[in-house]
Amino acid sequence: MYRSHVLVCGGTGCTSSGSQKIIDTLHEEIDKNGLSSEVQVVKTGCFGLCALGPIMIIYPEGTFYSMVKPEDIPEIVEEHLLKGRIVSRLVYKETVTENGIKSLNDTNFYKKQHRVALRNCGVINPENIEEYIGTGGYEALGKVLTEMTPEEVIQVVLDSGLRGRGGAGFPTGRKWMLARNIVPDADQKYVCCNADEGDPGAFMDRSVLEGDPHVVLEAMAIAGYAIGANQGYIYVRAEYPIAVKRLQIAIDQAREYGLLGKDIFGTGFDFDIGLRLGAGAFVCGEETALMTSIEGNRGEPRPRPPFPAEKGLFQKPSVLNNVETYANIPQIILNGAEWFASMGTEKSKGTKVFALGGKINNTGLVEVPMGTTLRTVIEEIGGGIPNGKKFKAAQTGGPSGGCIPAEHYDIPIDYDNLISIGSMMGSGGLIVMDEDNCMVDIAKFFLQFTVDESCGKCTPCRVGTKRLYEMLDKITKGTATLEDLDKIEKLCYYIKDNSLCGLGQTAPNPVLSTLRYFKDEYIAHVVDKKCPAGVCKSLLQYYIDADKCRGCTLCARQCPANAIEGTVKNPHVIDPDKCIKCGACIEKCKFGAIFKK
Repeated sequence: MYRSHVLVCGGTGCTSSGSQKIIDTLHEEIDKNGLSSEVQVVKTGCFGLCALGPIMIIYPEGTFYSMVKPEDIPEIVEEHLLKGRIVSRLVYKETVTENGIKSLNDTNFYKKQHRVALRNCGVINPENIEEYIGTGGYEALGKVLTEMTPEEVIQVVLDSGLRGRGGAGFPTGRKWMLARNIVPDADQKYVCCNADEGDPGAFMDRSVLEGDPHVVLEAMAIAGYAIGANQGYIYVRAEYPIAVKRLQIAIDQAREYGLLGKDIFGTGFDFDIGLRLGAGAFVCGEETALMTSIEGNRGEPRPRPPFPAEKGLFQKPSVLNNVETYANIPQIILNGAEWFASMGTEKSKGTKVFALGGKINNTGLVEVPMGTTLRTVIEEIGGGIPNGKKFKAAQTGGPSGGCIPAEHYDIPIDYDNLISIGSMMGSGGLIVMDEDNCMVDIAKFFLQFTVDESCGKCTPCRVGTKRLYEMLDKITKGTATLEDLDKIEKLCYYIKDNSLCGLGQTAPNPVLSTLRYFKDEYIAHVVDKKCPAGVCKSLLQYYIDADKCRGCTLCARQCPANAIEGTVKNPHVIDPDKCIKCGACIEKCKFGAIFKK
């Protein structure tokens, strides 16, 4: 029995900040101080506050240390673990009060969250199956196999209102029911997991896999029992090495404990899971392309119907859900459909995990009940926008989604509300933008991504997105006309209506939503040849304010193009024909004399 547990984040974010070195140094210092039998170090998954890594929490006090460095460890071990004195300079400031240290759950970041999918992330050692079992792990699988029929399992999932967390929000129970009933006498069925998270700025599924891999295995086994499958596959990005490693460890442990394989819980139910690594193709997030890739072929989508519930992996009835969807299943089984349905909104039940990024103070991972407003997520949980800037828009759904403007800042976030304003839930990326972002440039960025990621199988997507990108490029360079704006809108709807799969069908969404809410910015680019946010280089000019310039010559010495002229102690000027608009002069000017417009 240990008197103290030191939890250190071992997710990708904190690992990249050096958390493994923190763990190694902790072990050394604990041994040196003779505390090995009293203090246990636990490497966990993501705590959520990614921008504060490396993160360490010491229990039973619950002291939250952030941005810890290896050189801080001797002091933490000697002062906190040996003498019981908190090292206040390293404590996360939001937990510090006049009366001492408050619980992490009482901070603005955590107090409005409700963790279901993330309930074990940052709590358990994901490489130890006994810690998962100690939090109720595999109880749901045991209950299903010993107390429930497959039809009863499906009915519970249907009654819960759980919808797919991967984008379109299709009811999970209905998908399982179709896979069970549409070809009832199939000789083979499959359960697949989409862990091929590809949206820019999205890291929800990765964090679940790194922090709680067994929950996905348990849920897939439950799905296998429900639809009559004995084999599952997890399709995971090869760029997620920590997730891949922990998934393989979890699969090996589950097999060793008899929780995967033959005759699980002595019930005669067989189910096993294999890993398949994706090469990073965004299109393989589409279900038929993903299954085609698992089969060993080029990841291209297939026409639907037939849908995967009838002919999926290897042309057999199959179910495909994403990581977050599966992460909800065991808790729904254990707590009941009514418990899950009591959270969220009428048509969007439960919670949703978001990867909060962009112009936000608290970059990280959050899980909130469906229906939480965008303002609450950004202002309260996210800590607002840095440097006193104004909120301009939030991009949800990644390249498939749209931009939510300030006029919808108080919209409750759920599937139907987002679709009604031209966006979509997507897998859960939420990129915040302030007044310094150019919305035309944002649309161009996401479209460039889909152009690069198109598999090329159908002409509307392969050619249409390229032509659309070229038109946006003309706008940002100041060479477009108002007629081009009409052409862009027509082309967007053509691509949406005629593309083979969801990648092409949703690719125009960022363009359409920015045209809808920020058309004035498009017009400024086209008519006035100006970028109101000062982002598009081709439309910018750099100037020096003669009243502020002190003639220090620092800007001239920094200019790589020799575009700045002037003598010492006299105002300088910028030659627009030579200026390459790199911004080096603005960064170096100590007097704020240089500006762009």
